[in-house]
Amino acid sequence: MDHHEIYLDNHSSTRCAPEVVESMLPYFDAEYANPSSVANAVGRRAQNDVDHARQSIALMLGCESNEVVFTSGATESNNLALAGVLSRHKAGHVCLTTIEHSSVRGPLQEFVRRGFQISEIPVDRFGRVSPEALAEVLRPDTVLVSIIAASNEIGTIQNFHRLLPNIRRTQALLHVDATQAVGKIPFSLNELDIDLLSFSGHKLHGPKGIGGLIVRQKNRRVRLQPQVFGGGHERGLRSGTMNVPGIIGLERALRLSFEDIETVSTKVRVLRDDLWQRLQNGIPDLVLNGPPLGENDRLWNNLNCQFPGVEGQTLALTCEQVAMSSGSACNANQGEPSHVLKAIGLNPDQARSSLRFGLSRYTTASEIETAASLIIAAYRKIIK
Repeated sequence: MDHHEIYLDNHSSTRCAPEVVESMLPYFDAEYANPSSVANAVGRRAQNDVDHARQSIALMLGCESNEVVFTSGATESNNLALAGVLSRHKAGHVCLTTIEHSSVRGPLQEFVRRGFQISEIPVDRFGRVSPEALAEVLRPDTVLVSIIAASNEIGTIQNFHRLLPNIRRTQALLHVDATQAVGKIPFSLNELDIDLLSFSGHKLHGPKGIGGLIVRQKNRRVRLQPQVFGGGHERGLRSGTMNVPGIIGLERALRLSFEDIETVSTKVRVLRDDLWQRLQNGIPDLVLNGPPLGENDRLWNNLNCQFPGVEGQTLALTCEQVAMSSGSACNANQGEPSHVLKAIGLNPDQARSSLRFGLSRYTTASEIETAASLIIAAYRKIIK
């Protein structure tokens, strides 16, 4: 990356931490054996290292190691969770929030074509799901509920302690897309009665191409229909040679996040608030999207705001020195206003004028100062 560029797009991907890169290197050229080749010593060594990483990840997330299934990332995890559950039913009812990521919405649309019924759970203007709104859409034949843990666009963190009692009054399984939450919000699955949880390495300073799906066996034995068949890897749920460097890197990235979560979150929150303050000073009509910045139900590295009178994408392209985005990276090329922003009540023009900023542990105070000046200058250039 050009050293003049300031990277504020950490919701779409993060820099792979140096410690993570270092932990992965031996598995490319020294310990490169296939962990499924347990007939030889090098294969068994690889298998042991994968087992150790799996146990460590389970310990950090508060689950059992046999509940951790490695995937290529959160999109695959979401697909395996949803299709894995629904493929075991001929029909039924599914609930999802209006602010789910496209990797949840996409697979569910496929099951609509197969005869499943879908209800969307509305959110308030801050993107929060209320227990009442959830109770209203749940039915006796609800098979699955999917709720995003933290929004990749407006940073809203859902309160599962308030939502779980309603779900547990039904037979439904709960799937949580925790892509933006894992590594940023400390939680333990032994304290949260979640059945399926998806996460990804490249959102928490790990490598791309690796993620996980937690398939709980503790309170209810969650059974999934595999979507990839072959060698029976990952307890038969996900065949394919294991991505050993990725698995090692994922564990190291997660450990790095947990080691200093308090320090990093405090530092980044200050920088995020400073960015908002500076932008507000230079653009008086700026509007914040999502929960108030002082609240604990917003990701500490997230800022999303409306730039009145300009298109967000135009502003992002004009201010090329700062990497930012107008929404989810997966929908960036579709030209449609964000469904998340529409779900919290924005009209298409307000949604199109919005930009998302994602900070990280590597963001500096001087970068924030420079970024704010560049964005304000670019904004003034467009509207004059």
